[in-house]
Amino acid sequence: MTKSPDTRELSDRLAKGDRSALSALFERYAGLALAAALRVLRSRAEAEEVVQDAFLEAWRKAEHYQPERAAFDVWILTIARSRAVDRLRTRESQSRSATASAADRPDPSSKPGADEQLDSKRLQRSLHRSMLELPAEQRETLELAYREGLSQSEIAARTGTPLGTVKTRMRIATKRLSQLLASG
Repeated sequence: MTKSPDTRELSDRLAKGDRSALSALFERYAGLALAAALRVLRSRAEAEEVVQDAFLEAWRKAEHYQPERAAFDVWILTIARSRAVDRLRTRESQSRSATASAADRPDPSSKPGADEQLDSKRLQRSLHRSMLELPAEQRETLELAYREGLSQSEIAARTGTPLGTVKTRMRIATKRLSQLLASG
């Protein structure tokens, strides 16, 4: 039986333009990215589009990916979350200027399957345990970004913390969180 390549090997191959590496990374991390996008958007159809966009962006920017700064899962989650927040802001902006149409509402028939729900619950528990191991300032910064959808500038304004400090906390916290999730 052949050993499947590790994520670092796949990300290196992705940077060299290997489409099969993109496919393998998509298989491994699309569910995780989808869960993050769903949390922000609450619409499965939009979240799926965001995941596609995130992996397309990862493909286009693969040569700029720096594995020593963040694990691939953290990188793709950051891209997916950013795209989801952008989409949410666009949606909210459009709904303020016009009456929301039925297409803007979440589709109640697009509920995740049992396997997806189980994977999501496991990930949530693992993420929760790992978050508790972070220092309070780093945990708060991540929670404001990922749970409330705040930008780093908005976090700095809300907490009265310099923007550079917020950026440093985000970088250190995501790197540490990635290590904790990988080990547990």
